[in-house]
Amino acid sequence: MKLISCNNVETNRYQLEVAVDAKDFNDAIERAYQKDKRKISLPGFRKGKAPRAFIEKYYGQNVFFEDAIEDLYPKALDDAITEAKLEVIEDKIDFEIVEVSKEKGLTFKATVTTKPEVNIKDYLGLKITPKSVEVTDADVDAKMNELLDRYSRMVTVDRGAENDDIVVMDFEGFLDGEPFEGGKAENYSLTLGTKMFIPGFEEQLCGHKAGEDVEVNVTFPEDYHASELAGKPTVFKVHIHEVKGKELPELDDEFVKDISDFDTVADLRADMRKRLEEMKKEEVAGDIEYQLMMQLNDRLEGEIPNAMYEKQIDTEIRAFNYRLQSQGLRFETYMQLTGQDPHTLRESFRQQAENQVKIRLALEKIGELENITATDEEIDEEFENLAKMYQQDVEKVKEMISREGQAKDVVARKAMNLVRDNAVVVPAEEAAKAEEAPAEEKKPAKKPAAKKTTKKAAEGEEGEKPAKKPAAKRTTKKAAEGEEAEKKPAKKPAAKKTTKKAEEKTEEQAEKTENAE
Repeated sequence: MKLISCNNVETNRYQLEVAVDAKDFNDAIERAYQKDKRKISLPGFRKGKAPRAFIEKYYGQNVFFEDAIEDLYPKALDDAITEAKLEVIEDKIDFEIVEVSKEKGLTFKATVTTKPEVNIKDYLGLKITPKSVEVTDADVDAKMNELLDRYSRMVTVDRGAENDDIVVMDFEGFLDGEPFEGGKAENYSLTLGTKMFIPGFEEQLCGHKAGEDVEVNVTFPEDYHASELAGKPTVFKVHIHEVKGKELPELDDEFVKDISDFDTVADLRADMRKRLEEMKKEEVAGDIEYQLMMQLNDRLEGEIPNAMYEKQIDTEIRAFNYRLQSQGLRFETYMQLTGQDPHTLRESFRQQAENQVKIRLALEKIGELENITATDEEIDEEFENLAKMYQQDVEKVKEMISREGQAKDVVARKAMNLVRDNAVVVPAEEAAKAEEAPAEEKKPAKKPAAKKTTKKAAEGEEGEKPAKKPAAKRTTKKAAEGEEAEKKPAKKPAAKKTTKKAEEKTEEQAEKTENAE
């Protein structure tokens, strides 16, 4: 392989011209012949026994060219990318054959999308406002009520259905007076208030008792996946068999003894308060990290290829699908029940994915600017942690995940620690006053025109510039190390890894997105 040229054709896009010599190309043709000859029939020869020269004469000299190119192309391109010192993100590659022949070999051009060049300033001294860690009696009461709810049981009730009740029903949907496919079920249990059905369906069941027949009038969403129903008014004929409501246990000492290691309600409340205080501290730490990450997000400068966002959305959707499966719900069933289509679902993850990509790029850039490195001990510790998390042998994890990728994760985490350790705490009262202040009071005073600025001051002013808009998409095979995560279960998505608390904040965002849906 020979790298003829590498040219920057547009932002984050490079065109490589690569040549494979005649010997290597002809070797690839021979491999293609040996692989395919068993499938080839030629007059005068038994199937699979025709010599290569006869096959080429009969079908054309270039009969094996396509397979030979597919054989050579991946490694040739990867070697060229390595030689050009490009960091390519995986996506569709623009490929063009310049020349191909047995005599001259193969020459091709490939246009790839590279990891963007970004910059970030003023990342030390970011302002944060910690939330209160105080645990109130109301907080404890709420947790105690959750405990009672957990040990509640559903019992048949003789009253109108309410939110959180389970309605056992038969239903059948009619479009223009005719039943439609997939709109019928018997003895179906629906928990009211979960928004699992078409908007308006559950609300119209509220107030109705067992034995009643109800006509539910709804209109399918315009973007409903079944085009014959999208935007159409529909009538569901519902017969309610049963209404079940929650029956809560009595909160007394006997209940406490049954469900815990404590003897009295007071003891359980004290333990609950202690655990809530620990949870509050973790929540506050996570929120601080989230505040910092959002500020880093805003300070990042550079044109980010849309391909990076799309790739992260793919990661988010896969994780969402795994969570659904763990709850016993098929992805297709969820889509049908919620009336979403693939485009709508992808868009619901877009903002979260964009934040993840920007934050990761910001932390990697900070690591570069601050000369942060990962020691061998830190990388090995990462492997050990992953092995424990996924209950796999550490050597097997090392086979599946590159050491370079783990090193990047360590650097990103250390960069986040640096940002957090240098943050400035602003009390909540002061932050509230700043928010309430008139806009003109918030504007910083202008510096005298004739006054000289230091290099640091100039950089600080430049740091106020807004981040540039994302650029176009694409990429290739030798992508960011995070792609290995998508193929191998032991690896966490590269863009998500900052610190444990950052990951918990991200998971919390994902859960909020699911609940919103």
